[in-house]
Amino acid sequence: MGKKHHKKAIVSLNQRIVEHQEKIRLESAKDFPDEGLIRHWEKEIRAFEKAIEQVRKRLGE
Repeated sequence: MGKKHHKKAIVSLNQRIVEHQEKIRLESAKDFPDEGLIRHWEKEIRAFEKAIEQVRKRLGE
């Protein structure tokens, strides 16, 4: 995969992180937030961050 593809992947993963952080913010603001759902989104955010780290390694950053 080319450098352009890797950079696009990083942008996409960062966008997903922002989306999940917004979901967490909205769910946390509810009277009875679904803690299981919040934990799920937090786990996905960690997976996205790990994927970004791996892509950066491939790019030599």
